[in-house]
Order: sequence, then structure tokens, then C-alpha cells
Amino acid sequence: MASIRLLMKKRKVPHTFVIVFFIIVIAAVLTWIIPPGKYVTEQVGDETVMTFYYADQLPEAIGDNEFHAEPQTWQVFSAFYKGFVKQGNIIVFILIIGGAFWIMNKSKAIDMGIMSFLKFTKRLERWKLMRKIGVNNVVIILIMLLFSLFGSVFGMSEETIAFALIIIPLAVSMGYNSIVGLCMVYVAAHIGFSGAMLNPFTIGIAQGIAGIPLFTGIGYRAVCWAILTVVGIIFVLWYANKVKKNPQSSIMYEDDAYWRKSAEVKEEELERYTPRKAWWVFAFLTAVLIVFSVLYPMTTLKIGNNETTLPLLPIGTALFVLLSIITLRKTVHYFVLTLLFATVYFLVVGVLGYEWYIMEIASLFLVLGIASGLAVDKSASDIAKLFLEGMGDILSAAVIVGLAGGIVIILQDGGIIDTILYGLSKSMGNMGKIASAEIMYAIQTLINIVIPSGSAKAAITMPIMAPFSDLIGISRQATVVAFQFGDGFTNMITPTSGVLMAALGVARIPWEKWVRFIWKFILVLVVLGALLLIPTVTMKLAGF
Repeated sequence: MASIRLLMKKRKVPHTFVIVFFIIVIAAVLTWIIPPGKYVTEQVGDETVMTFYYADQLPEAIGDNEFHAEPQTWQVFSAFYKGFVKQGNIIVFILIIGGAFWIMNKSKAIDMGIMSFLKFTKRLERWKLMRKIGVNNVVIILIMLLFSLFGSVFGMSEETIAFALIIIPLAVSMGYNSIVGLCMVYVAAHIGFSGAMLNPFTIGIAQGIAGIPLFTGIGYRAVCWAILTVVGIIFVLWYANKVKKNPQSSIMYEDDAYWRKSAEVKEEELERYTPRKAWWVFAFLTAVLIVFSVLYPMTTLKIGNNETTLPLLPIGTALFVLLSIITLRKTVHYFVLTLLFATVYFLVVGVLGYEWYIMEIASLFLVLGIASGLAVDKSASDIAKLFLEGMGDILSAAVIVGLAGGIVIILQDGGIIDTILYGLSKSMGNMGKIASAEIMYAIQTLINIVIPSGSAKAAITMPIMAPFSDLIGISRQATVVAFQFGDGFTNMITPTSGVLMAALGVARIPWEKWVRFIWKFILVLVVLGALLLIPTVTMKLAGF
């Protein structure tokens, strides 16, 4: 056994950058093998259909003005630049998040919060039931349920990048590794994303294109979400307990030295104090929140087809004021944590009530970073320096996102994405209903490797799949389920996913090690998705 481990150490795995660049080269080679083509929207009678044309068959107007494709050669180098441009929003988001959290981390608030939380969990062990279940197991279950629900209801994805920086240190302090921490946030959210009940970015768009009432069929999708989430939690609990029993056996043991070092802060090293400037930060933020509460006294939350109007901003403001007064009287560290909780609260309100996306979320976390720095009595220059340090510390995560974006750029510029989709769709042929539904699912899964964006994939594939389902006697609702399963699972492994590469970057987990860990679980999810798809064809389900 020792000789095998020694051999593995001697055999160096290429750097993640090298692996992704190699995939870009493979994509370029494919553009010389696969002929370019394009799906074109055409009007046939009263119906709008998607028709596929190879490049040399395209109608002249389209071929001249809208479609330019050529085999890729030197473009494997320019793809890096274009990938940065394509993924610019995620890259900027990562850099801002990195800078903001670096400022907050320097306040030692996260360390204080983790220590207080661990003390609280120790006290819970006095209860026999909690000792039997395991307090840490309960923590993992609750956090995963929360993020899975977020992924299912409003499509949480990019937001997990920020939360990973909070949960990973907690996981390491609990005796686990960075992979467990990332699973608690990122994997949980994407399991929910895959089994979405109300996700407007996937279910909403797919059902709209398929021409079926929005968010119908929610009953069976809720069952799918519950099954997938339970399976995910069981898997993470199994792996977490395996790591805790033998931490050095973890594939991330050496890489996690960074997180273990950051978790070594001792309680006696944390001085409890509250500078006067913290009270001024509290007063200013309170005034701002009061103004917004007056301007927006009621917020309409949109969850599926349901709308609920509540005074969420005034409620959030009142909670912030109350908690801030309590925490400021103890130590500024707890006040900074209050700022973090307020940020999370207003993030959820903003996403569900005001359609916030990456720009607004990044701005919110930037305010968190600046406010945290001012609260612990840092000068403006000190805050600026810390922000730049944080951006530098997380720069590799931003770079890998740009590099991974180059894979899709090569496939797009080579004009072969639609050709691949056309070739896969032809494979459905004259098969039975179950087989056809499973092939749809397989196609969506494979396409997701090169088009990880759920919204973009829905726009491309649903106009093709929905009419085809009518011809073979499958409900369009079943087609939507095939789409959502195919859209979600492989997002957690494909290097073309900017969110995955960003999450791995901030977690400091090499992509190749992540693949070694996650591939068996992804395979289980893919098989489970295939099984859950069968009832949509064989049973009479509400909304199908």
C-alpha cells in the first residue's frame, strides 16, 4: 500500500490550467473533424420550427450575415482572451468577493463566529439524542437542506461562490476538509438546481418555450427534489465521516494546509473590543436602511406563479438595528457577523423580490467588505490595500474561469455545437417512449458539457425536443424534466462551467482532484435521474 502511495506522489498530475488548455486543443481538433452547422428558426404555416442546416446549405442571407465558422488553429491562444471577455461578469464577481471577504477575514470576525458556533455545538452534545445523531451531522444536514432549497426555488448558483468562503473554514474547523465544505454549499445548491421545483432560469424558460403553463407539474418535481437531496446528504455524510476518521487519507490533506492554518487562531488571540467608528458605521447603515424602507415599504416575492407581498425591508432594518445594538455592546467581531447576516438576508430579498443578479450581489458584498473594515477601525488606505490583497489571493480562481470559458468559445467559433446537437437528436429515431425519453435526457446531459448555461440550452434544445415529444407521444412536461436533469448534474464536473471552476478556485481545490472525488457521485445522480424519468412516461402524474 505504501509503495502505491509513493508511486502516486511521484506521478505528478498536470496543473488544472494545463488540463483545461489541453481540452481547448481537443475542442479545436474537433472543429476540423465535425462539419459546422446551425439551427435556424423558420415559420412553417402557423408554427415556428427549428431547422438544421450545414454551413454550405444555409440560406444565403443567414450564411452571409449571421453565421461565420472556421476550423480553429491559432485561436486556441486567443480563446483565453475571449474566454475572459465571455466570463467577465463571473470573473469580476470573484475578484470583488475575494477582496471583500479578505477585509472581513482580517477583522477575525469569522474566526470568532466559528469558535462561538463550535462551543454551541459542544453544549448540544449534552443531549443524548444529539450525541447519538451527531451534532456535526445535524449541521451538515441543515446547511445542505437550506442551500438545496435555494437552488430549487430561485436557482442559486453563482451565489455559492461567496458562501463557500464562509462554510469551508467552518467545515475544516469541524475536522473535515475543503471538499466537504464545498459540498455543503455548492453541491447542495446544484442538487436543488437539478431537481428544481420553481427555478425560473431553467423550469420557467423551458416550460415557456415548450408552451405549457409555467411551473405546472410541481408535485412530481418536488418528489424528485426530495429524493435527490436525501441521496446527496447521505453521500456527503458518508464522505465527511470517512475524512474525520482519518484526515490524512483525504486527497485534499496537503492542499488544505491553507485552511487549517487559518483555522488555528486561538480564542485568547482574539481581543474583544468595539471602536467608536463601529458605532458610526452602524448609525450610517441604519439611516440608509431606513430610507430604503420608506421608499420600498413592501416587497413582492415571486416564487413560481405565486406572489407574496411583505414589509421585508422594514423587517430587515429592525432586525439589523436590534442585533447591532446587542453585538456592539459585546465586541465588534459579532457586529461584523451581524453585517454578514444582514448581507445574506438582503441578498435573498433582492434576488426573490427585485430580480438581482451578479452585479447587485457583488455590490452588496463590496459594501460588506468596506463596512467591516471601517468597523474594526481600518483607514481608507488600509481597506484599499486589504481589498487588493484579497483580489490577488483569489486571482488564480478568476484566471481558471476565463481559461475554461475558452473551451466554449472554440466550439462556438468552430460552429460545431449545433452540429453535435443535431447528430445526437437524430439518434432518437423510432424507439419506444421510455427509450426516447432517456435519449432526450442523455442528449441534454451531453450538451450540458459544452453549454453549461441552463437558459441558453433551453433556448437551443427545447424548440427541437418539445415538438418531437408530440410526435412520439411523450408529454412536453416529461421533456422539461429530461432537460432539467440533463442540465443540472454534469454542471458539477464539467470544466466549461464558470461557476464550478470559480467555486473550486476559491476553495483551492484542483479540478483534477475534484473529478477524482465527484465522478462516482455524478454517475449515481445520472442513473437516478434516468430512473426518475420513467414515471413521467409510464404514470399519470398531475400536470403531465
